[in-house]
Amino acid sequence: MWTPSLEGRNSVKYLAIVEALADAVSQGDLRPGDRLPPQRGLAWKLGVNLSTVTQAYREAARRHLVGGEVGRGTYVLPESREATLFSLKEPDSQDSLDLSTNVPAREPGNRDLEDTLQALIAQGKLGAAQGYHEPRLLDRAGVAGSQWLAQRGFQVSPASIVPCAGAQQALAAALQSICRPGDSVLVEELTFPGMKAVAKQLHLRLVPVAMDAEGCQPEALARAAETSDARVVVLVPLLQNPTGALAGPERCRALAGVIRQQGLTLVEDDVYGALTDLPPLSCQLPEQALLVSSLSKAAVPGVRFGMIAGSSDLIAPLREETHATTWLLSPLALELACQWIEDGTVYRRLDWQKGEMLARWKLARRILPIPPSAPPAPHLWLPVSGDAEAVAELCHRQRVEVVASRTFAVRRDVPQGLRLSLTTPATRADLQQALARVADVLSSAPVAVQTF
Repeated sequence: MWTPSLEGRNSVKYLAIVEALADAVSQGDLRPGDRLPPQRGLAWKLGVNLSTVTQAYREAARRHLVGGEVGRGTYVLPESREATLFSLKEPDSQDSLDLSTNVPAREPGNRDLEDTLQALIAQGKLGAAQGYHEPRLLDRAGVAGSQWLAQRGFQVSPASIVPCAGAQQALAAALQSICRPGDSVLVEELTFPGMKAVAKQLHLRLVPVAMDAEGCQPEALARAAETSDARVVVLVPLLQNPTGALAGPERCRALAGVIRQQGLTLVEDDVYGALTDLPPLSCQLPEQALLVSSLSKAAVPGVRFGMIAGSSDLIAPLREETHATTWLLSPLALELACQWIEDGTVYRRLDWQKGEMLARWKLARRILPIPPSAPPAPHLWLPVSGDAEAVAELCHRQRVEVVASRTFAVRRDVPQGLRLSLTTPATRADLQQALARVADVLSSAPVAVQTF
């Protein structure tokens, strides 16, 4: 029966138990369906109060690590910690506010979907969208994908585009094509939850690379490549998730130089790049990069149109695996995505998203101590001097949900911080209320907000 070691963990005992439980799950010591010790027995073994273990189990359930039923016990749940950010949440109270899930803002009164569907019906195109993919539609998708990337400054032919059902599926397909189970992959020391989920699914070992205010440090990337057997690096240079770091032109040139020198293959996640005026890092590595993009974070999440782009040598194996890529796209969603790229709807939505993001960022600057050099982003990173999990719990008690650094950490010793998703609340008024609650927590908690 599992018994955690609390040595060297959080000084708050119930959180230390939760940390130990999460580590045991991530390392495979506890597997989905495993039963945890009864609370009273675990309290006796650890020499703590029963209430401490009860609180720990309750917190682990809130994080979707465990579940249980009266009379049956408590069991490890099959879903990952990262996946719970996108699971449906039941708020603790009607005034609970969510800053935890990174989704784009929704434009009030927008009727693009209704108008486009009505136009498709009038044109008699909706019937075709209810069947399997037609070759003509798949050809349109390649052209639409190349047009979307062209506005990012990434010039590529339609033949070098592999459409996918969103960026997450594109990332998984890209890594599956160039990695084998057990391979090492270089990533930022704080990486996005989707990357950790894919690594778990494909049995990849993540090697963390140190970061600063512009994201991945070139010198640290060179050292990590030289001291590991990794031949692939996954980066988010533009508005990195979770830190919001933005790699400027000089940083991108330095990173490209290291990647070339070390003979690495870059997989670049550019889902936030369209919200900036900078081109992808992949533009400097035409023969060594697979670029992952989508409409989800920049324009519309529900259509689930993503893509992989790259040189013919890297793309060829992916084009042969259509059942793992293009075939998973809904023909109706694909029709909508192509239509919106062709008629400019997606760019109008992008412009609105950029304006709303900037307005919410300015609002956050008035309430929270954001470093002056931090670029506008849909999410905000607040480095703290104390334990981020404890601060996130205090925020939860104030009925606002944020995400602590542990969710993004590749190793235990990482910068402590909180990610706040500014575009998640329905309105700016909701955002202002949520940020005010976070500010109250920070002012009363024994922590200090630091520069990255």
